[in-house]
Amino acid sequence: MAIKSIVGEKSLAFGKRIAKCYRYLRYSKKEHILSDQLLRSGTSIGANIREGLYAQSRKDFINKLNIALKESAETDYWLEIIHIADYLNEEEYLSLKKDNDELLRLLASIVKKPK
Repeated sequence: MAIKSIVGEKSLAFGKRIAKCYRYLRYSKKEHILSDQLLRSGTSIGANIREGLYAQSRKDFINKLNIALKESAETDYWLEIIHIADYLNEEEYLSLKKDNDELLRLLASIVKKPK
């Protein structure tokens, strides 16, 4: 059973949304390259958070959450590209962006705390 955390739960829910978005882009929009990038970065956020929850040290924990933060920043980029390329409409884009922005804020807050 996984350790419970707000950021962990939010990243899992976001990963589910990203997986559904990937399926939509891949099969409805016939977009393969950008959707692959989005899937990789968007699901990597939660994977790194989960790994961090089982870290061997505080330094290891911060390192894993820093990687999750970077993946979230990358996901923001792919969402923007996919939106401006007209694969996602404004509402779809803003909804996903809002969830990712929340993860970005949470992760930045965690890794920026004094050690």
